[in-house]
Amino acid sequence: MPRVSLNFLPWAASKLVKRITLEPVPGVETEFVNRDLAIAQVVEWAERSTGFPVVIFGPEGCGKTAFLRQATAMLRELGYDVFYLHPLDRVFEAEVSPPEVRRAFLEFVERAVAEEAVGRVAWAVFDFVRKVLKTRKTKIAIVADDVFQAIGLDKAAAYVKGLLNMIEHPVYSYEKIVVLVATGEGVTRVEIGRHFWAELRPMWNMPKEGFQQLYEKLPGPKPPFDDVWRWTGGNPRMLRRLYEYGWDVEGVVGGVALEKRLSTEFVSLWRRWLEEAVEDPETLWTGGAPEVLIRELEARNLIVYNMYDRRPSFWIDQPPPEKDPELGIGKNVAWQSPIHREAVMRALREA
Repeated sequence: MPRVSLNFLPWAASKLVKRITLEPVPGVETEFVNRDLAIAQVVEWAERSTGFPVVIFGPEGCGKTAFLRQATAMLRELGYDVFYLHPLDRVFEAEVSPPEVRRAFLEFVERAVAEEAVGRVAWAVFDFVRKVLKTRKTKIAIVADDVFQAIGLDKAAAYVKGLLNMIEHPVYSYEKIVVLVATGEGVTRVEIGRHFWAELRPMWNMPKEGFQQLYEKLPGPKPPFDDVWRWTGGNPRMLRRLYEYGWDVEGVVGGVALEKRLSTEFVSLWRRWLEEAVEDPETLWTGGAPEVLIRELEARNLIVYNMYDRRPSFWIDQPPPEKDPELGIGKNVAWQSPIHREAVMRALREA
């Protein structure tokens, strides 16, 4: 595919880039669908660089990893040397022009994986970026997915500061630079947000039209789309789990309740607030809910707290509505998906 020219509107460029192939469920392949606004944003970043590391947060399973993989492929097409890091999946790529740097990076990765020390790769990428820029002035990108879990959440702010230093005070000059980092932990987002070291950008579950395209790719009999939308709120991971559970909604809800440690003790302690929040998550914002409960719900990836203004310029791709009671979305607080909310409701009933 020829390299994409940026001498026209980013939206037009987004229509020309190659879409990667994804596997939403085992054995089913599809192109990266919808998310045209997000793709246009990557084109814009590629054209002007990112002045700060862009830290992307949002519901677990909303599609951040798929988006970063698509962004990585696009940046390569747009002439960037790209390092892609996904320590939790042990996936590391170096699509860089100096072959000796690529070789050295992959050898380093092999040793780190063998020693169960994948977090080292996240820190080592700073050195390898310098090695690339030492050979020639070029366009360089780092795309990092869930690195904070690998290095330790307590080191997240320091890592972001290191990325910012690389942008603002490079040892060797670059032509352009793009730095994208994704996190699913609300607590990490709060810590990073205390400093002015990154541009925090939320990403939500898929819009209805794009989500329906994924749904229609799934083979075999399935419930009506409107039911699946009400259960998932457009969350691709929940769609996959429902499919793998044979569309057993109760089974998926029970699994989420176990994963989120919704014990009788936890639910009994916070019953009043949880009962109000499953009816309207906004009560966690306006009703004086204890800070410790909010932090706990964030740490368990049950809610997204302090939602952003819904102007599209603040978001990756399309923002959610300001209020959708059916999906558990409020202006400032939202359940990560309707199934997350249902897991809390189930725990409340059983407690």
